[in-house]
Amino acid sequence: MDEKEIKSAIESILFAWGEPLSIKDLGRVLEISRDRVKKYIDEMNAEFGEQRRGIKIIEVNNCFQLATRLENYPYIEKLCITSKNRGLSQPTLEVLAIVAYKQPITKHEIEMIRGVKCDKPISTLMDRDLIEITGKLEKTGRPNVYGTTDVFLKAFGYTTLDNLPEVESFGDFDFLNQDDEEQNDSDV
Repeated sequence: MDEKEIKSAIESILFAWGEPLSIKDLGRVLEISRDRVKKYIDEMNAEFGEQRRGIKIIEVNNCFQLATRLENYPYIEKLCITSKNRGLSQPTLEVLAIVAYKQPITKHEIEMIRGVKCDKPISTLMDRDLIEITGKLEKTGRPNVYGTTDVFLKAFGYTTLDNLPEVESFGDFDFLNQDDEEQNDSDV
């Protein structure tokens, strides 16, 4: 296959797959090296940008997916009937921030930080696939441990958790700065 055929195949595969796909899988299907796949994806993104195409290729945890250009969101929004309930409430955003910055974390730990029950926000975040159960603690009751998902990264435009902004940039989210010692003191 020549370069144009490979790029066409990558675009078709990403379109048809719909979910993030690893370079390893793309390389295996196309029978080319991972370095070549990455090179073609970078070139395709540059071409999409130069041509002001309606799509781009985004990276989520070392996987790639086709997505629409952010600038076209207002047009897509007009087409789609959006629900007023699509946004996240303040308590749900707080729980999401706690999970994102403190993961892995239990429901009890989240509730200790917030000072209130968090059943509904956790349920909402799990329903929207923004957080997931990543394991269980080896202690009495074997509580669930929560972490964010790739959907979270994609929804907020992050490649990895390392790209999260510094906590200090959020003035009214001081509870995220609470260190583990303070949190343990409040358990007593």
